[in-house]
Amino acid sequence: MAKANDRPLEGYHLLLCVTGGVAAYKSADLASKLTQGAAVVDVAMTDAAQQFIAPLTFQALTARRVYTTMWQPAEDFRSQHLSLTEAADLMVVAPATADILAKMACGLADDLVSTLALSACGACPILVAPAMNTRMWNAPPTQRNLQTLRDTGVRAVGPGEGNLACGTTGPGRMAEPAEILAAIIDMLRNTPPKSKR
Repeated sequence: MAKANDRPLEGYHLLLCVTGGVAAYKSADLASKLTQGAAVVDVAMTDAAQQFIAPLTFQALTARRVYTTMWQPAEDFRSQHLSLTEAADLMVVAPATADILAKMACGLADDLVSTLALSACGACPILVAPAMNTRMWNAPPTQRNLQTLRDTGVRAVGPGEGNLACGTTGPGRMAEPAEILAAIIDMLRNTPPKSKR
């Protein structure tokens, strides 16, 4: 019999947004951990993310449809970029590339994930897990964008330091899935699922 702490996300509906970085493979592990924690997980992917990992991977891990474009037919008459964030208790962007952080900070909505991020404002909290090359992470525009997001209530986990895909070592490594999971549980700890409000 499963213990309550084995299902820390039971009743919660999470929206996992995957953007185009090599760390997308860690997002598959995160999706698995979220579903094992009893969360309902919807996954949205950018075109770039699909160059690193296939939507079918997330479909298999979550047993749910994966959203890859603004133009997929919706289940109902509401636009999916609104209905997905309305249903979500939390939106998680992992990996959060420099590109998506810039789009979110400026309010751009030119693909599915950036549109979801904009529509999440006022609908659900957002957690980002930055992942990029050290120079991109340290670049003043990236730091300004992240501060802008923090000022609007977006939380960040990571990045960590270590070996990066580009062959260098330094900050920019996406937080490990277990660390992101802990941040998610912490963010939701005192908030009941939308389904029970």
